[in-house]
Amino acid sequence: LMTHDVCGPGTISIFKEQFGENAKVFDREKVVIIPDHYIFTSDKHANRNIDILREFVSEQNLPYYYDVGTDNYKGVCHLALAQEGHNRPGEVLFGTDSHTCTSGAFGMFSTGIGNTDAAFILGTGKLWVKVPESMQFKFTGKFPDYIMAKDIILQVIGDIGVDGATYRTMEWTGEAIMSLSMEERMTLCNMAIEGGGKNAVIEADEVTLKYVKKRTCKPYNVYHSDQDANYFFKKTYDASTMEPVVAKPHSPDNKALVRECSDVKIDRSYIGSCTGGKYTDFLAAANLLDGKKVSVNTFIVPATTEVFNDLATKTL
Repeated sequence: LMTHDVCGPGTISIFKEQFGENAKVFDREKVVIIPDHYIFTSDKHANRNIDILREFVSEQNLPYYYDVGTDNYKGVCHLALAQEGHNRPGEVLFGTDSHTCTSGAFGMFSTGIGNTDAAFILGTGKLWVKVPESMQFKFTGKFPDYIMAKDIILQVIGDIGVDGATYRTMEWTGEAIMSLSMEERMTLCNMAIEGGGKNAVIEADEVTLKYVKKRTCKPYNVYHSDQDANYFFKKTYDASTMEPVVAKPHSPDNKALVRECSDVKIDRSYIGSCTGGKYTDFLAAANLLDGKKVSVNTFIVPATTEVFNDLATKTL
């Protein structure tokens, strides 16, 4: 179970109400708490949220708490989970955040839940979940060098609509998908919720295992889709024909090709967030800006301290 400073206090309150003030969590090793939303603020209520997390972590002696203002602080929970070795193939991850589906990039079932469900997991280690039907999105061939995962997911959401995958698994497959880095796979799975998806998943392969083995020694199991599996929906794309895509106001499915928006002037640029704040995102931006200067206000927000350090030490 993963929670953060937005939903963690509510989850803790329900846990204590239902299981008792002195109740212990089901397994200390399976609870991860990552403050990342309301942390850089003087707002007393936001600060109180952090205090509640700290008190609970101390009471429960939880080992995986990444406190703000310390050397152990990480940043955006969805990328931090991966970087700290908490994402492992074959496992089940519930998180009190809709973008918990990001972790499906590691061949695991990962989805967002509410505070009440999270409190029940804290107390029992269990949750009743309806098994979602699966939708398969297959990309054959090779993506052009200028195509990124954000283009892919916006193309698909534009095709199926923001409710097109409601309570279904979005499974990504095909040689073009499997050629993506783990960072790009995370971006792809991150936005399943914008298509209504319960979760997203990409089958674990050598790229996955290489990433995981660098970050954890804990055991895991790799599962594969059955060859004769039944899908609610299947669609195949030719990766080589993909073009850069944007979402116009005010919905992720209001899709347009970049070339169709050449007359649109922007007045602000932002590179960051759980979707676009990874090292590979900044590398792509740096390649585009090479030798040029930005002409609008541009905000750079690395998702985690690891990304920040990589930007400071690596040569782009």
